[in-house]
Amino acid sequence: MNTTSRRQFVKMVGVSGAGAMAALGGCEGASDALLTLLSPEPDADFRPPSSSEIDLPAHLLSRLTYGARPGDYARVADMGADAFIDEQLNPDAIGDRRCHRKVASLEPLYEAAAEMYEYDDGHLLADLTANKLLRAVHSRRQLHEVMVDFWTDHFNIVAHKGDCKWLKAADDRDVIRAHALGRFRDLVRASALSPAMLIYLDGHDNKVERPEDRPNENYARELLELHTLGVHGGYTQRDVMEVARCLSGWTYENRPLAFRGAHVEFAPGRHDNGAKVVLGEVIPAGGGAADLERVLDIVCGHSSTAIHLATKLCRWFIDDPPPIAAVETVAAAFMESGGDLKAILRVLFATEAFHGTRGNLLKRPWRFVVSALRAADCDVKRSEPIVEFLRRMGHAPFQYPSPDGYPIEPDPWLGTLLWRWNFALDLARGQLGGAGFNPDRLRRVLGDEGALAAHVLGRAPTELETEALRACNQPLALVLASPAFQRHQEGAMR
Repeated sequence: MNTTSRRQFVKMVGVSGAGAMAALGGCEGASDALLTLLSPEPDADFRPPSSSEIDLPAHLLSRLTYGARPGDYARVADMGADAFIDEQLNPDAIGDRRCHRKVASLEPLYEAAAEMYEYDDGHLLADLTANKLLRAVHSRRQLHEVMVDFWTDHFNIVAHKGDCKWLKAADDRDVIRAHALGRFRDLVRASALSPAMLIYLDGHDNKVERPEDRPNENYARELLELHTLGVHGGYTQRDVMEVARCLSGWTYENRPLAFRGAHVEFAPGRHDNGAKVVLGEVIPAGGGAADLERVLDIVCGHSSTAIHLATKLCRWFIDDPPPIAAVETVAAAFMESGGDLKAILRVLFATEAFHGTRGNLLKRPWRFVVSALRAADCDVKRSEPIVEFLRRMGHAPFQYPSPDGYPIEPDPWLGTLLWRWNFALDLARGQLGGAGFNPDRLRRVLGDEGALAAHVLGRAPTELETEALRACNQPLALVLASPAFQRHQEGAMR
C-alpha cells in the first residue's frame, strides 16, 4: 500500500491550482473544499439540505449516526427530530434484517464462550472486527452502534492478552452490545464479571487466602479511575485497596472437558470476608459475593461517577472540552434516572449546547472510514482491506493496549491525513477491496453538483466549493479527503 503526498493527491483528483488548494487547505480552514456525491437507491427521496448552515436533521445525522446514507436526510426531515431521536433510543423496535443477513455468516460470534476456544484466535478477531464494521456501515440502529463504540473504549479490553483472544468476542456481545443503551450499573456489573475483563485486568487472580495476602488491585483501580468515578473522583489509594478486597474471590476457569467450561465463579475461600470501608461507607464483614453488589451500589450511584460519565458523553456528542452547563445537566439526569442511559441521552440531546454546537468534532479514523463508506453507499462484503487502512491509521478495533481505550481528543489523530487520502483515492477508483462500490451506478444517480455537495456537507455548498467540485476529475476522492469531511458536518467558512 503506497502513501500519497499532498501534491500527488491534487494531481490524482484532477483539481487545478487555487481550487485544489482551497479544497485541501488546513483543517482549521476546513470548509473551502469539498463536495460530493452519494448514491441513493433509485426510489430514494434524495432531497438534500438547502440551508447555508447545518440544520437540525443534518446535525442529528452527524451525531447520532455514522453519517447520512442516500435518502437519510429526507427521511429524518420528514419524521422530525423528536421522532428520530425516539426511534434511535429504541433500537430493538427498528427492523434491521439487511444488517442481520450481513453478519449471519460470522457463526463463531454466536457461540457460547467455551466454544470460542475451538476457533483460531486470529480468525475470531477478524470475525469480531467484521461484525463491528458491517453493523456500523449497514445497521439502521445507528445510535446503538455509536454507543457500542463509546463503551468499547470506556471498558477497553485488548484482544491480544491471554484468553482475551477468545473471550473478547463474548464480551462484545454479552456486555457492550447487550447493555449499550440500558442501565449503567447493569453494564458495569456485566463488565466486572466478564471473563475477558477478569483476564485483562487480572481480576481472576485477585485472592486473599491467608491473612498476609494482599489482593490484586489492578481491576479495582481501573473500576474507580476509568469506569466510574474518574481520575479526579475523590477516591484514595485506601479506597482502591478496599474495593480490591471486596472483589477478591471472583475468578475465571476454563475447563474444556468439564460440564461447565469457561465459567466465572465466586470462590469463598479466596475472598477477604472482613469489614471494609469504601468512600466512607462501611461494608460489614461476612458479605461474601454480595460485597461486589455493595461496591457497585456505592460507585455507580456516586455523584463523581455522574460527572465523569456526563463529561465523556458531552465530549462525544457535543464538544471537547465539553460545555460546563451541559455536563451539569447531563450529570443531574444521571443521578435522577439512576443511570438510565436512554433517559440520560434524551436529556443530552435536548440541551442548548447540543443543538447549538455543530460541525466541530474531528472524526477519529474509525468514524471517518465508516462515514465515507456510508456516504458512498458502499455494500461492504469483506473487512480485511478496510481494516488494514484502520491499522495504518492506528485505529484498528479491539487492538488498543491500555485500559483507557482509544483517545477521544483530536490531537493523536492529526497525523492520519495521508492514509485518509489514500483511502479516499482507493474508494473513489473502485480499488478498495471489499467495499462493493459501483462508480458507474453512482454516476447514473448523481444530480446537480450543488445538491450532491449539500447531501455530504449537511448544508448548501459555497460558490468556491461548487467550483472545486466541477473542476475535479475525482470528486468523490476530493470530498472524502477534504478538511470538512474530517469533521462531523462542518459549516461553511466565512
